[in-house]
Amino acid sequence: MTPRRATFLIFFIVGIAIAAWAPLVPVAKARLELDDASLGLVLLALGGGSMIGLPLSGLLTQRFGAARVCLVAGLILSLALPVLAAAPHVAVLVVGLAVFGAALGTADVAMNAGAVVVERDAGRALMSGFHGGFSLGGLLGAGAASALLELGTTPLATASLMGAICAAITLAAALHVPPAQQAGASLALPRGRLLLIGGLCFIGFLVEGTILDWSAVLLRFHRGASLGSAGLAFAGFSFTMTLCRLTGDAVVRRFGARTVLAAGGALAASGALLTSAADSLTGSIIGCALVGIGCANVVPVLFAQAGRTQGMAPGLAIAAAATPGYAGLLVGPALVGLLAEAISLPTALAAAGALMLVVTFTAGVVTRR
Repeated sequence: MTPRRATFLIFFIVGIAIAAWAPLVPVAKARLELDDASLGLVLLALGGGSMIGLPLSGLLTQRFGAARVCLVAGLILSLALPVLAAAPHVAVLVVGLAVFGAALGTADVAMNAGAVVVERDAGRALMSGFHGGFSLGGLLGAGAASALLELGTTPLATASLMGAICAAITLAAALHVPPAQQAGASLALPRGRLLLIGGLCFIGFLVEGTILDWSAVLLRFHRGASLGSAGLAFAGFSFTMTLCRLTGDAVVRRFGARTVLAAGGALAASGALLTSAADSLTGSIIGCALVGIGCANVVPVLFAQAGRTQGMAPGLAIAAAATPGYAGLLVGPALVGLLAEAISLPTALAAAGALMLVVTFTAGVVTRR
């Protein structure tokens, strides 16, 4: 298996794993009798685990290489899914989400470090295509999990099947990811332009995490969707993101990173507003799909910019930029939950999406070499 294909498949299984969790959020909410604010606080565990995994991944990738880190992280993701689906108590769900988040953050840095090496060796833009693999996994994962739940498959059986698929692909592909090892410093803090990239990653992850954790809740409890249909908003988000990421490398080469970031921020903010304002199931799904178009190439472009930081190993630079990014995943769902309790969930989603306009207004600065 070629390094490029193996790296794509790791992005793919991480997408499957996180998307399989999306339609299970309202299941957990109902089973554990959580209100919006309580659910938001529980979801802090996912981002908190990711924040632990990110710097750890930078260290592990430096020492053991991206391939081995991807192998272990991918298997942990696979094993955690059934725990999330069947957690009988809030404490079990919190621990499961923390472990799941740590594995997600660890895999994210390692696979992106490998992707930077593949892109460098190829001599052309490939990062959006790799993130397209993540989105394709998200699309198929959300669609398959929603379909299984709609057919009456139990949440535990659904999560177990998705986890088994992820584990099988991980075992086949992970060790073919480029090592991405480099001697030198083992920890880096974002500063200068890298700090700005990290801030924009914060916003991008916050919005993506908000759609992941709250879109199914919006459809289920505010738009009257069935349990199986509740995952369609995230599926629509993943569908458009997949299409735009798979074609994103050509778009970046044609229009440039600055234009991609500026347009993406504006489209994502518009989609969030539509998701909030629509009074129908269809309108909310279309709004989430538009958010997917806008967000699609923002994080890949930012990670590619970070990975090219002079004098710093790709894994360390990406970890330095992604750590603030995952802070968005940490605080985003909780803030949306608290805002939803104070005002309403649709309005809270619109407020989160509006932050993407910051990406639009700073695109010229972050892409300046």
